[in-house]
Amino acid sequence: MADTIFMALGTIAVLSAVFCVFQRNALAAAIWLVLTMLALAGMYLILGAPFIAAIQVLVYTGAIMVLFIFVIMLLHLGEGASDIRGPGAKAVGLVLSVGMGAFLLRLAGYDPALLAFELTGTTDLSPAAVFETAEVARQAAEGQGVIGAIAAPLFSTYLVPFEVTSLLLLTAIVGAVVLAKRRI
Repeated sequence: MADTIFMALGTIAVLSAVFCVFQRNALAAAIWLVLTMLALAGMYLILGAPFIAAIQVLVYTGAIMVLFIFVIMLLHLGEGASDIRGPGAKAVGLVLSVGMGAFLLRLAGYDPALLAFELTGTTDLSPAAVFETAEVARQAAEGQGVIGAIAAPLFSTYLVPFEVTSLLLLTAIVGAVVLAKRRI
């Protein structure tokens, strides 16, 4: 049952991402992206990662997409035709699509044993052998809980990148307000 739900959510995520990419209206594209992110959150739940699913909904689907939609509405991006309609843009899109399709066809032949062999040089399929850092993270989560295992490196090792990201988001908001103020 869980496999069927996972495949259904995966299908929804891929289709809504495709619809997001091919939308001419920026607001409609943002709404399709919200559906993609919600489907990903459902997939995280099925995979047994409820904290990541909650963060996906709260941070990405909630905060970031609200910011995107706010900027789209503030700048009136839903009006007018798209600038990316010429033959050059279509050629670039075709080349990227063919390249991505070739890459996905190459990935279709993968199985867990081949992936384990490429990563470690052996066909040992145990997660601890293939993904050593994942085993360390799992042991840390058992010792201090999932939130503690995520919060400790976030507020020690990765504090500066975390704060730089928040400054970039703040700069984007200020820039959107300045651009909108010029048009008013």
